[in-house]
Amino acid sequence: MSLSLADGVSIAETDDGAVLLDERTGRYWRLNGSGARLLQALLAGRDTPQAALDAAAGATVPADRAARDAAGLVDKLRGAGLVTA
Repeated sequence: MSLSLADGVSIAETDDGAVLLDERTGRYWRLNGSGARLLQALLAGRDTPQAALDAAAGATVPADRAARDAAGLVDKLRGAGLVTA
C-alpha cells in the first residue's frame, strides 16, 4: 500500500528522524529514524512489508516484529489523518 501525505501535512527531515506538521491543527508529530525511513519508503510507493524491512536495515529486529511495528505506525498516522492510502 503506498501512502501520500494528507492535504495540509508537510514533512521535514531532522538529524534523528523527521517531523510532520499538520497545518490544519498546528500539531507537530516527531518520527524517530526508523519511523522516518518507513514513511519515506511508503511515500515512495513501497509496500508495507518491504518498507518495514528497509526501515529496520542495520538493526537486529526480526522481520515479523518490523512488520508489526510498521503496521502500527501506519495505523497511527492514518488515524491522525496525516496520510491517505
